[in-house]
Amino acid sequence: MVCGRPTRPRRCSVVDSSSPSRASDAGRRAESASTDERGYWYPAPDETSPSPTALLEELRRYQESGVRMRARIRSDMDMGEKDLLALRHLLSASSAGRVLRQRDLAERLDLRGASVSALVDRLVRDGYATRTPHPEDRRSIAVVPTARGDQEVRRTLHDVHDRMYEVAAALSPADRSVITDFLRRMNHDVDRP
Repeated sequence: MVCGRPTRPRRCSVVDSSSPSRASDAGRRAESASTDERGYWYPAPDETSPSPTALLEELRRYQESGVRMRARIRSDMDMGEKDLLALRHLLSASSAGRVLRQRDLAERLDLRGASVSALVDRLVRDGYATRTPHPEDRRSIAVVPTARGDQEVRRTLHDVHDRMYEVAAALSPADRSVITDFLRRMNHDVDRP
């Protein structure tokens, strides 16, 4: 048997080894199928209308675009991925009127104590955050984003976020509702063990 991908048994074809030309033809078809990006995980899309496969492929491409965007931002801000995520959590909490402790960041980023301490040290050293007494728990230290951290993120992300917002705002309320529901369900299913 020659298969395009082990996870795709329906792409397999039986090769008649008694006929070299049939074996090489089947091998070329399998190789072509294995290198074709479309339909790697899902059946090839129906070109006449958007299919579940086309939707999932666009979602995958969007995720890849997000990875490239975050890499550009990390490069522009000279930060590691976890540092940027930590700053995002700090800014989000701050805009909601909350403060985070180092242990809160450790939980959100799935880091151990020493690693999150080093991360916060870097954010403080680079002027993106400060350590202050926690307003509600005198035994804890809060990590608070600085105005510089907020300005740097806004400066770096302004254009990208504006373009993303324009695309979302151009949708009808009904379309936004359907897409939001779809993404919530996908997030739930992807996060499920």
